[in-house]
Amino acid sequence: MTDPVAIQFRETDLTNLAARAGRIAVLAEAGAKLPPGARRLDRLMRGALARAAGSAAFGKLKPGESLDLSWPAGLEAEAVQLIALPRRASVAEARKAGAAIGKALGTKGALVLAEGHPRAAEISFGLALRAYGFDYHTKEKEAPGAVEIMVNRPEEVAAKAGPLAALTEGVFFTRDLVNEPANILTTDDFAARLGAMHELGLEVEILEEADLEKLGMRALLGGGQGSESPSKVGGMQWKGGAKDAPPLALVGKGVVFDTGGISIKPAGGMEEMTMDMGGAGVVAGVMRTLALRKARANVVGLVGLVENMPDGRAQRPGDIVKSMKGDTIEVINTDAEGRLVLADVLWYAQDRFAPAAVIDLATLTGAIIIALGHENAGVFSNDDALAQDLLKAAGAEGEGAWRMPLAPAYDALIKSRLADMKNTGGRPAGSITAAEFLHRFIKEGTPWAHIDIAGVALPPAETAFAPKGPSGWGVMTLDRLIRDRYEG
Repeated sequence: MTDPVAIQFRETDLTNLAARAGRIAVLAEAGAKLPPGARRLDRLMRGALARAAGSAAFGKLKPGESLDLSWPAGLEAEAVQLIALPRRASVAEARKAGAAIGKALGTKGALVLAEGHPRAAEISFGLALRAYGFDYHTKEKEAPGAVEIMVNRPEEVAAKAGPLAALTEGVFFTRDLVNEPANILTTDDFAARLGAMHELGLEVEILEEADLEKLGMRALLGGGQGSESPSKVGGMQWKGGAKDAPPLALVGKGVVFDTGGISIKPAGGMEEMTMDMGGAGVVAGVMRTLALRKARANVVGLVGLVENMPDGRAQRPGDIVKSMKGDTIEVINTDAEGRLVLADVLWYAQDRFAPAAVIDLATLTGAIIIALGHENAGVFSNDDALAQDLLKAAGAEGEGAWRMPLAPAYDALIKSRLADMKNTGGRPAGSITAAEFLHRFIKEGTPWAHIDIAGVALPPAETAFAPKGPSGWGVMTLDRLIRDRYEG
């Protein structure tokens, strides 16, 4: 797994400030007096820092934005980064300030003067998230340097930052999984990475194809039957809550590569289908976070792992398969295989664990991108309270989410002449009919939410907290939801 940048909280010590290499980050508020450490730095810079802080350019910055003073006189540092951040900054503003530092972080590291700032832990979180990197370049590349954050009470700040460090690892685990190419992240490899989390205290179980056959998961198996990679279901349990409390069940679509099968996708852009296991990646990242921070909740994470390939054995349009539930499904389009995978895993989750609620995540439809772009995930739910809590958690973590409708009229679009249902209702309302398909595999009385993350899992450009590539969307939201709704 990609290691987060090394961050250390230290008591404020301004000796040898002039000889400090790398970058120095300063937090300041327009129109306010510079903090003591910054005033010391300003004297070394012969007043240049104060002039910058009093400039019209700095006054126009929004909280969390910054400007650079490159190769400042009187210092060895390559740059002083002046960041607009009031003492009464919000969590989101503090994280954005940290992200500005993380984005600019070089190989020589950084010193952050955050003395007395109440949001120092959140600053470190934003910094770590944005400093993420992943590639397979053969040219040796130096890692980002370490970061020292100078604060007044380092032990207290470090204690606040501990759960955020666990959250960072969960986000990075998800991003790494989505970044991996399909020749590396096979279903076997994905399962092995889940199994390794047993060391963190998770109970991990991998169901192989023979197990899935016995359970009657013919919908899931059909989606992967054209691949040399065996289909699997990975299960992770974290038992940190009351012994008899029913768990929250998280279910993820784990299509490690999606060609579309016989209903093959266009060649252009198909390389991005390494991200079609994004929902399973989020579930795995959340479970990692829960174990690392010793969450006081019972949560089970289940992922359906398949590869959708065209082959002489591959599923065909027109095939009819029987799900674990017992319903029959007419396969209209083999590129709508993710919902077949989820259908069986959703039923298995309820049948085995009798959960308090079920939430599934999937890069399920291109239609959700047409509806919401890359700014929001689509949330569908049969339970208003669960949906409201999910949206509140997403808002608190700065991850865009928007509730979408469910209704009998949409469900009617997936009626089949030959089977109990068909796996696609056509182009109109494509993300909604996909959600209605999953809705059919939710037992009466079970609170459920489906989150379509197709637009947010792999945005087309960098975001405030991630370089271009996977965002890790959902790990922070679900961790927040578990904190607020399921932990005592």
